[in-house]
Amino acid sequence: MFRWKTAAAALVAATALTLAGCAAGSGEDSGSASGETLTLGALFGPTSLDPGQAEWGNRTWYYQAAYDTLLLATPEGEIAPFLATEWSYNEDSTVLTLTIRDDVTFTDGSALTAGVVAENLERFKTGTSPDAGYLASMATVEAPDDTTVVITLSAPDPAFLNYLTRTAGLVASTEAIEAGTLADETAGSGPYILDTDATVTGSSYVYTKNDDYWAPELQHYDEIKINVLSDPTAALNAIKAGEIDAMRLASNDAVPEVEGSGWTINASEQEFQGLLLMDRAGTTAPELADPKVRQAINFAFDRPAMLTALQTDLGTVTTQVFPTNSDAYDEALDEVYDYDPEKAKELLTEAGYPDGFTLSMPSTSLISAATFTLLQQQLADVGITVEYTDTAPSNFIADLLAPKYPASFMQLEQNSDWQLIQFMIAPGALFNPFHAADPKVDELISTYQFGDDATREAAVKELNAYIVDQAWFAPFYRVQASFATEPGTTAETLPTNSLPNIYDIQPAS
Repeated sequence: MFRWKTAAAALVAATALTLAGCAAGSGEDSGSASGETLTLGALFGPTSLDPGQAEWGNRTWYYQAAYDTLLLATPEGEIAPFLATEWSYNEDSTVLTLTIRDDVTFTDGSALTAGVVAENLERFKTGTSPDAGYLASMATVEAPDDTTVVITLSAPDPAFLNYLTRTAGLVASTEAIEAGTLADETAGSGPYILDTDATVTGSSYVYTKNDDYWAPELQHYDEIKINVLSDPTAALNAIKAGEIDAMRLASNDAVPEVEGSGWTINASEQEFQGLLLMDRAGTTAPELADPKVRQAINFAFDRPAMLTALQTDLGTVTTQVFPTNSDAYDEALDEVYDYDPEKAKELLTEAGYPDGFTLSMPSTSLISAATFTLLQQQLADVGITVEYTDTAPSNFIADLLAPKYPASFMQLEQNSDWQLIQFMIAPGALFNPFHAADPKVDELISTYQFGDDATREAAVKELNAYIVDQAWFAPFYRVQASFATEPGTTAETLPTNSLPNIYDIQPAS
């Protein structure tokens, strides 16, 4: 599955788009060549256009087109000023002060002020976005004057600034919030405005240039179209027909055909694919409460063969969820669980399951059937029977988080250490839906949160080694994320998101 913020991150898909009209990149309507129109392919449609309910990851563009964030994540991996021009923490990193721009207006004519920012932050924290937990540590937010926002945290949050580059940092007009129009219309300070007449919900979203945008150097097109292409075959056909200018590929098995069409693959490794062994407390699958069972599952997979079969070798085998640029990363942890089905059987016997057991997992049409078949076969070889429930793409993530399944195939981002901890590991993490806890893990998380840099580095290294040993997950490989662009379009990818910033997609010079 794809990065979800994710939040996301994520797997709510719409029906495949029926494309019409002149192909992008050719003829009079060539957006990529002229800079007039950029046509993007997206894996998913938005669940809501309201920034208070926003998701990042594969849905970033729907919000980034119309709304600005307080801070900006850059392709260089830095955090830059945006709606907030300056920021600073107090000595113990529990009070964050932001300076807000005084020259920005929303598309409804109202002005950006610190009070508007404070209202948006409060609304996001108490709202229904899957990312609302980003602001869990925000105790209070105040606007002592029109350009100053003061955020008091209940405890230090090492990823808080990162969150302000994402959904938590989106800012909408107060007037639109009060009018209740944000589900269907945009009212941001962003580079584009949703054209509701040209938009077909769930299929195609059209944004026109905001002529009063405060940062016109970030506007590279007069119009942006986002076409929902959830079906991989439909997406590949759209690429080969020149009907879109750029898209993140759902699977790397399409890379040869895409490159053969003259497109460029902008590659990065920022996510892992594997099994999420979520029910570590054994609530619905008692077997998963035993570390030996989870270790057996890890030994069951021939990761190099899977990388070849499912990703045409575009990735790196791993058995850890922390990325290579993390303080937690240890090269030795990439090979803790070599393919050893006999070892897997021995561990299952030691755990009391000599005849194996049955494990319930979801499948979805958004992922190739070969993926689910291969997982099922490899687990069957060690005595674990997988029973799949076919799940509609629109329900996949919701069902995981409900939680309806003890384990699932998934692809998740490998972000900054604290973000990853809060996303996948902590008891309240989004992708820890059973809220599984472990005293040692909790202690190491606390040490990291309140420690200095040296303490954090040591704590996260120990945490990574521990969860690998305890087999909290069954990662297969860090998979190459492939963002494809046609010859007239360029893109700079981000190290922290599956899609480039909409500002970093431009006509080729």
